Formats: sequence, structure tokens, C-alpha cells
Amino acid sequence: MGNRTPLAATLAANSISTAGTSLTLIGVPWFVLETTGSAGRAGVVAFCATLPIVVAALIGGPVIDRFGRRRTAIASDAVCAAAIAVIPLLHFAGVLDFWMLCALMALNGFAHTPGNTARYVLIPDLAEHAGTTLPRAASLFDAVSRGARMIGAALAGVLIAFVGAETVLLLDAATFGLSALLIAAGVRGVRAAEPRKAEAPVSLRAYGTELREGYVHVLGNRLLLAVVVMVMFMNGTDQGWNAVLLPVHAESELSGAPAIGLLTALFGAGGLAGALLYGAVGHRFSRRAVFTVCVILCGAPRFLVAAVTGTTLPLAVTMLLGGIAGGVLNPILTTVVYERVPDRLRSRVSGALTAGSEFAMPVGGLAAGLLVEGAGATGALLAMGGIYFLATLSPLVFPSWRTLDDVPGAEPVQKPVPQTEVPAPAPVSSSGPSRPTPGP
Repeated sequence: MGNRTPLAATLAANSISTAGTSLTLIGVPWFVLETTGSAGRAGVVAFCATLPIVVAALIGGPVIDRFGRRRTAIASDAVCAAAIAVIPLLHFAGVLDFWMLCALMALNGFAHTPGNTARYVLIPDLAEHAGTTLPRAASLFDAVSRGARMIGAALAGVLIAFVGAETVLLLDAATFGLSALLIAAGVRGVRAAEPRKAEAPVSLRAYGTELREGYVHVLGNRLLLAVVVMVMFMNGTDQGWNAVLLPVHAESELSGAPAIGLLTALFGAGGLAGALLYGAVGHRFSRRAVFTVCVILCGAPRFLVAAVTGTTLPLAVTMLLGGIAGGVLNPILTTVVYERVPDRLRSRVSGALTAGSEFAMPVGGLAAGLLVEGAGATGALLAMGGIYFLATLSPLVFPSWRTLDDVPGAEPVQKPVPQTEVPAPAPVSSSGPSRPTPGP
């Protein structure tokens, strides 16, 4: 029997951080709509919050290895706690300008990504440390994240209605602080969590070499590349849904913030059920068959239902069913990534996967705001839902997805690798994610 404390602490920290992020996911767009009344400005804030996520992912992989995964997670949560807490404090003082909100959300996005990545890439080592299997640990990681997202969303809808979006943001800041404390106290004695001795002296050239290794690995593996491209479009449209389309739809057609909380919580509940279901019986079925069906059902239907109905019940049912389908996806993707990436490259490859998967997120939020103001909410929902649907047809169209069921180690190297690069290993990423994380 292994030591399960580090795995339990990481799962708890990640769930608390995710619950807090759900508060921000609902609280910030609602705060912007309440204070400005502009869908376009909500899109601008979403752009400012997500562009730094991509930047941090592009350059952050080697930093995590050199600084240490445990230290990175703690520092990341501490900075996020400060950035989020300042927003309501400045608002209460009457000095919060729009540019300040954008800057603070940008800082939060930039700091949040390394912490998410650090926790994620630790899971294989923590699973071994705990004496459990990788597929089970990956399913558990996703399940508790989705459960936390469900609870956070439900709380956000209720709290915004009763105490206001500003108080919700203060609560989110507290969750980041608690997450940092859990990692600091619980993740000890795990070699993979500590800083790695530099393989080369610290220099811009050495850093560039380490950074390039992650991108070379992704570009040299057609399945990982296919995953990144598909999830990039999914995450981009999801950002438009979360940051603009759902808040606008809820404000004009439904019951406001409580409806957002209910719908997001139902999606999270479905995701939790789907992840647990896959963890229990998913290994009995073809990964590709399960993934192909579930990815088509997880996202696009909610855009269509919101566009053609103005009541909560049909959308609530769609969100629940979509959540169940979406909950199956991340355990599959996470296992595939872990199987195809060695521990030495895991932080760098995960950063590359995050950067690619979330590359369209800044544009997604901004585009949704502009579409609402130019074509109306219905037109924006149909346009972005169409993009989502086309993206999810990828597993049916591209041959690289046929390797999803391959036994680890059986996938051939796609091309010769130069001496300074690392070839694809035998066996092992939303926005997500971060790893590829489809779904809101």
C-alpha cells in the first residue's frame, strides 16, 4: 500500500481551486454586464483573461521543471488569490476602472496556468506513489474537478443573487489560498514534485532548447496534434459560451445569474457522472468509438437549444446530457497524453498542449461579444455552435484518430528527429485544459 496523502492533497487542492474558478467564470461576466451593460466589454474582459493563459503555456513548461512542480502550484495559487481579491476591493473603494479589471484578470490568467499544469503533470507519479493505476487516477482527477465545478457553479448562481458578484470574487480568492496551503502541507516526499537539477546552465539558449523539446514532441505525434487542433476550436467556442453567450441568454431569456449557476452545475453533475462511469467500465470499450460519440454530443447541442428556445428546462436537460458525454472525454485524453509522454518531458509537452488547445480562447470570447452586438444572440449562438459541431467531426474524418486504441509503445515515430530533440517514447492533458479540456 503506497502513500496516498500527496495524491489526496493534490486532488483536494485542484477541486477547491476549480470550484473557485467556477465562481469567477460566472461572477466576472455577470459583474461586467451589471456594471457596464455591454456584451462587447464582457468579450474584451474574456480576451484579456485568456490571452495570458496562452502566453504562459507557450513559455512556461521549462520554468515548472526548474522551479519545481510543488513550488509552482503554491506560487500560482498565491498570485491568483491576490489578483482576484483586489477586484472587489477596488470596486468597493470606488476606484476600479475598466482597464484595471482587464489587467487583473490578465494577471490571474497568466499565473493560473502554471499551477494547473504543475498539478496535472504530477498525477502519474502521485498515482504510482499511492499504489493505484493511471487510468483510475486520471478518471478520479477529472471526476473531482467536474464535481467541484458543479458545486462552484451552483454556489455562484445563488451567491450572486443574494450577496452580489463582488462577494463571490472574494470567496474565489479564498479558495486559491486554501489550495496553496493544501499543496504546501500535503505534497511532500515526492521526488517528481521538487525542482530538477538543470541539465544545462541557465541561459536563454538552454531554455529555448528545453521549450522546443515539448513542441517537437507534439508535432511529431499525429494523434496529439489532432487532439490539440480539435480541442482548440472546442475551447474557443466554449469560452464564447461561458463568457458571453450564456450570461446574455440568461439575462434576456431566463432568470439571470441563478439560471447560469443551475445550468453550469447540471453540466458539471453530468461531467462527474460521465467521468466516474468511464473510470468504472470505460476500459471495456474501444476508446475511439466512445470518444467519437461523446465528443459530438457534449457541446454543439446546447448552442442550438439555447438559440431556438427561451425556457430553462430544455437547456437544462441538454446541459446535463452534454455533461455526461463530456465527462467521458478527459479521462481518455489524459490517459493518452500520459501514455505518450515521458516524465522528463511532461511539463514541457503539457505546456505545448495547453498553448495549442487554448490558442483560440481569447478570440472565442471576443468574437462572441462582437457577434452578439452585430448579429444578435440567436445568430451568435448558431454561428458558434456550428463551429463547435464541425470541430467535433474530426475523429470521423482524420486517420490519425485511428491510433487512439493503439497499445502504448506501438505507435511509430512519424519522422526522423534531430540530435537535439527527443523521439516519441513508448508509453504515457482542458484548457482545457493545461491539458486538452473540452467542455465548460
